[in-house]
Amino acid sequence: MLEPILAFIKSTGFFALTPGALVMMAVACILLYLAIVKKFEPLLLVPIAFGVLLTNLPLAGMMAPPILEIKNNMIHTIEPGGLLYYLYQGDCLGIFPPLIFMGVGAMTDFGPLIANPKSLLLGAAAQLGIFLTFIGAISSGLFNAQEAASIGIIGGADGPTAIFLSSKLAPHLLGPIAIAAYSYMAMVPIIQPPIMRLLTTKKERLIRMSQLREVSKRERILFPIIVTVVVSLMVPPAGTLIGMLMLGNLFRESGVVSRLEDTSKNALINIITIFLGVTVGATASAERFLTVQTLAILALGVTAFAMGTAGGVLLAKLMNKFLKVPINPLIGSAGVSAVPMAARVSQVVGQKEDPGNFLLMHAMGPNVAGVIGSAVAAGVLLSLFGK
Repeated sequence: MLEPILAFIKSTGFFALTPGALVMMAVACILLYLAIVKKFEPLLLVPIAFGVLLTNLPLAGMMAPPILEIKNNMIHTIEPGGLLYYLYQGDCLGIFPPLIFMGVGAMTDFGPLIANPKSLLLGAAAQLGIFLTFIGAISSGLFNAQEAASIGIIGGADGPTAIFLSSKLAPHLLGPIAIAAYSYMAMVPIIQPPIMRLLTTKKERLIRMSQLREVSKRERILFPIIVTVVVSLMVPPAGTLIGMLMLGNLFRESGVVSRLEDTSKNALINIITIFLGVTVGATASAERFLTVQTLAILALGVTAFAMGTAGGVLLAKLMNKFLKVPINPLIGSAGVSAVPMAARVSQVVGQKEDPGNFLLMHAMGPNVAGVIGSAVAAGVLLSLFGK
């Protein structure tokens, strides 16, 4: 009589729970708390956190690969595999990140960048954190070149780019890298302001900038076409991300495909965000996540983010030594590509010094330049270290 009861108990997930799984379930709950209560990037953290929860439920098999058997030269499926395993192929094959980029492009106004091309330099400077962190990761001795490149891209503060690059170079580290990238993106309002204030004087923070010129429709239409061609010719591996980003933007600016624009920036990006978030979280199983490498990734990730922020601010200060009309260095911090959150942080920090100072549109220039910059940086690293 007791044997069936004992067999049932042993078949439950309670019997198979491990300390590592409990730790990861606690991590998932912390991420859910940050997303729901603190409202830190909830559109991303909620699916990611729930994916972490699902993959660490013992015996559920959400990420289990199919079990196949070959008989008489025919492949037979013994076990079909878990749902998240199949959705995860969109990450592994590099499908989801470019589709996210298309949606971002449809939502993004590149007008501030076109009106003030100098802000492209600020977006480029903010990628400094990527390459310095790459060097740091290599120097630690814990990572090879491919892994270090994937970790360094966290400094671009661009989750889809981090996933795209790590899926190509270090797929076994995709979970911790993606979680670090999205977590630090969510904490932009916490991480950036102290660095911005430390590197600028009150006088610099009080600089007011003149209104941006109006950008013509022709310029807006030509911009995505020209950028796609130039960047793809210079750094071919960046063509996928840049091409989809600019396609989405062309949907927006052409004015003739409103249905495609609406689908890209609403239904499609929302669906892909769910799939991407849940499957990225589902890679964070206890045996993969609770390692020395993961702790090092989290430390290097926040360092990359801080150096990216500092790079943009410091270049803005340097540019002011040569410009007749100075720019507010606070907008340099928006060169990391957390759109539009980083631009809002520049606005908030500036208005704490001068409530009448409006930096948001000026900061959007470096901010969208950072999106381009992080994709180009990913392409460069893929060219150097891709297999």
